[in-house]
Amino acid sequence: MLPRSGDVLHVTRAASVQFLRPIMFRVIRVHDWPTYEGWVWLDGYELNAAGDAVNQRTIFVQAAGLRQLRTAPQPRQHTARPRRPVARTAVRVG
Repeated sequence: MLPRSGDVLHVTRAASVQFLRPIMFRVIRVHDWPTYEGWVWLDGYELNAAGDAVNQRTIFVQAAGLRQLRTAPQPRQHTARPRRPVARTAVRVG
């Protein structure tokens, strides 16, 4: 599972040994930096029990060890409004 912006993850020792104490993490960005197979760099916010961001972090984890708690909402379709023609009038010069 490759996370995407807005996902809330439960990051435990299964993702990396640095997480002896599991954290909740809201993803801002998934980097495309070259790395080992199955590992990924993530930017995001560490969340407290209430779901508030308490610390911005960049973490290096195994994607297979991440557990998704909430998915990001699906992006809405962009709806373009039809443009109205500009009313042109003659301008007197001179």
